[in-house]
Amino acid sequence: MVSSEWQTDLRKRGYRLTPQRQLVLEAVDTLEHATPEDILTEVRKTAHGVNISTVYRTLELLEELGLVSHAHLGHGAPTYHLADRHHHIHLVCRDCTSVIEVDVAMAAGFTDELRKRFAFETDMKHFAIFGRCERCGSSPPEAAP
Repeated sequence: MVSSEWQTDLRKRGYRLTPQRQLVLEAVDTLEHATPEDILTEVRKTAHGVNISTVYRTLELLEELGLVSHAHLGHGAPTYHLADRHHHIHLVCRDCTSVIEVDVAMAAGFTDELRKRFAFETDMKHFAIFGRCERCGSSPPEAAP
């Protein structure tokens, strides 16, 4: 269900919560780490006439307004989720592609060191660390045929 905060945020910035925007926001909320194609599939469950360009334009606007954020969790399209849930780092399993969310505070030592040594301010919301999750790490990798 769409939060009244989304409506308020959009109205404050001079925008309406159109049916398409509402459906895209609801899809992002439901799916969490979703590509635009995943979001389109979810939106089309309700509105068959929505096309991918509408989803991309809506995501772009919603990101400009600070309601959604994206991260690159591998090759291909970025994934989107609600901005208010985006204060985390993504741990991405190379084997099963699961995504584990970790609070950015865990990287505080690293980001502090980058700031001290290089005067570099990090944007951790786009950050993903690739490796193997606990489940995949405990099983041997499959042998190549």
